[in-house]
Amino acid sequence: MKKLRNVAIIAHVDHGKTTLVDGLLKQSHTFRDNQAEMTQTLIMDSGDQEHERGITITAKQTAVHYGDYKINIIDTPGHADFSGEVERTLNMADGVLLIVDAKEGPMPQTKFVLSKALGLGLKPVVVINKIDKLSRRIPEVLNEISDLFLELATDDTQLEYPVYYAIAREGKAWKDLPTATEDEADLTVIFEAIIGDIPEPKIDGSAEKGLQLLATSLDYDNYVGKYVIGKIHRGKTTKGETISIIKPDGTIIKNKIDRIFGYRGLVKEELPEATAGDIVALSGISDANIGDTVASGENPEALPSIEIEAPTMSIYIGPNTSPFKGKEGEFTTSRQIADRLHKELETNIALKLAEDGLGFKVSGRGELHLSVLIETMRREGFELEVGRPQVVYKEIDGIKHEPVEDLSVEVDPEFVGAISQELGLRRAQLINQEATSSGSLRFAYEITTNALIGLRNILLTATKGTVLMSSIPRGYQPATLKYKQERNGALIAFEAGLSTSYALAAAEARGVLFISPSTAVYQGMIVGLYNKKEDLDINVCKEKQLTNMRSKASDGTVQLTPFTRLSLEQCLDFLNDDELLEVTPKNLRLRKRELNPTKRKRENRA
Repeated sequence: MKKLRNVAIIAHVDHGKTTLVDGLLKQSHTFRDNQAEMTQTLIMDSGDQEHERGITITAKQTAVHYGDYKINIIDTPGHADFSGEVERTLNMADGVLLIVDAKEGPMPQTKFVLSKALGLGLKPVVVINKIDKLSRRIPEVLNEISDLFLELATDDTQLEYPVYYAIAREGKAWKDLPTATEDEADLTVIFEAIIGDIPEPKIDGSAEKGLQLLATSLDYDNYVGKYVIGKIHRGKTTKGETISIIKPDGTIIKNKIDRIFGYRGLVKEELPEATAGDIVALSGISDANIGDTVASGENPEALPSIEIEAPTMSIYIGPNTSPFKGKEGEFTTSRQIADRLHKELETNIALKLAEDGLGFKVSGRGELHLSVLIETMRREGFELEVGRPQVVYKEIDGIKHEPVEDLSVEVDPEFVGAISQELGLRRAQLINQEATSSGSLRFAYEITTNALIGLRNILLTATKGTVLMSSIPRGYQPATLKYKQERNGALIAFEAGLSTSYALAAAEARGVLFISPSTAVYQGMIVGLYNKKEDLDINVCKEKQLTNMRSKASDGTVQLTPFTRLSLEQCLDFLNDDELLEVTPKNLRLRKRELNPTKRKRENRA
């Protein structure tokens, strides 16, 4: 065990976790010099959406060898919506590298992940990253980190932590702040820090009591099938061993380990056996799920299960019921959607699922958490309809409580008015404000999760895309008057058919269009945003009547303003309670729940 280290990389989003892992993989000679990975960045972000969004969504395991040491590395997400991934994987580590941006300093997610790490008794090592930024403010950041440790430490020993400095993008690190970042350097300092500052694995020495491993993650491939991933807490395991799977409710299922795998770089390598302290992937035990204990067949003893914080937001997901149902998706039935969602629950343990009529109420950590799931299902060929995101309330002592979040917003001074006005409308409470060394202003607010819905897109528009904002749940408070999103009415297609340039030219004078000419529409489909508060039914399929009369300009080409194409998140933010989003592999269509305009008006009057 003295030659083994288990370390998790934790930080706020975009502070450089995955980039630092890139450098550790490359400089440990895990890859050959001619391998493609040597020229790639964000190697651990393997999913399509991770590359497109530029964020880590799921925690990944890898391992490198440095000298005689094997270092197991866990790369965790930085976004608060995926904090469930952090909670379930930190118990595999014995220490953490806390990465902090040299300009931004500790952010809301920094506080969250550090509190979880210190609560588990993990040894922290601080790395100040991006020290080559012109607007860096290292002395202030060091003081902010010190204040954070004072606030979160569970005992005095956690107040002493080593600090290192890095430019992860260039693969450089220093023990002391360098005078010139152009100096020759590599990540040797970080490797030495992991070996010297991170303790060897904590294990239960009573090996004679048999195997104990907590299933922390799952993986699949078409050849081997299901992998159960976790750190061996006690004993050892061998290939072909008979084991017991202990469920959280105490149920015991006998099974046999088919194969044992360890990690090296991006691949798994088969092992004849593994001992306490190592992180392994076991195949052949398909009955095991996250939170189960894999224990000795003769002396099964359970480990404490993983505790995950409750979801704060829910959304309706069900089979598509629009006139275009079944035309663009491969999987369209309620049963197929149910099977897929139950499969997601096996690995995405921060999700909760409940039946809701034809479909399901899916609860998660936030809009991004839920939209990533919807986009994943869409790319897999599912056809869905989705409702407006709703806050998950909690009853405490007979009183209805709603979730509250800490919100951090950083903007240039010219946009302060727009930010303050929008957050004032949403009844956010200003906790603190300060000027940064780069000239921008940083605000800390307390805001209800309900008021956060749709905020990001509005602030991005108001600040020309320059706002930096992040939030993290802080608890619950008695539910207050629900914030109602103010939005203009919708332009709604009155007839089915193909939209025409002639009709859209008249429609665009009424508002902003979401469709282009020759788009198939149906009655009740939302085709734009009206410039008044009420909804307007409009015919976008009307064609110009032909006559025998001709004039010089009568048949000229219609010039349309380019239409607005909404992203999935923008569509979810747009929705009102009486609207749905139709999601197919090819299209996103906004629609009214009641498609018939006569019935819809009758319901509104009622």
